[in-house]
Amino acid sequence: MSNDATEANNTTAMTQAEKRSGTPEVRDTVYIGKKPLMAYVTSTLIQLANVPSVTIKARGMSIGRAVDVSQIISRKTENAGYSIGTIKIDSEALESQDGRTRNVSTIEIQIKRN
Repeated sequence: MSNDATEANNTTAMTQAEKRSGTPEVRDTVYIGKKPLMAYVTSTLIQLANVPSVTIKARGMSIGRAVDVSQIISRKTENAGYSIGTIKIDSEALESQDGRTRNVSTIEIQIKRN
């Protein structure tokens, strides 16, 4: 499943959860895809206003964008008290369209309030 498809599924799930409970669901994960960089920075900052830490997740070609998002938040908003926590790198075995199994790198970066 691509990052954009994952984002679409998460958006749909969040909307359904909001309908069931009547209140917005607080999420603590931002999935990085192909949107503009500042869209993810803004989304992360909004979530950090509600929860003490947020995890930025990306895989494949989006890993660089995830690192950029975390650096913008920690360096440009250092007066606001955000810092980078744990960083996990891994790889996932995915089946490509031609049926082969290939490894795709993943990263999870935790951003937290001080």
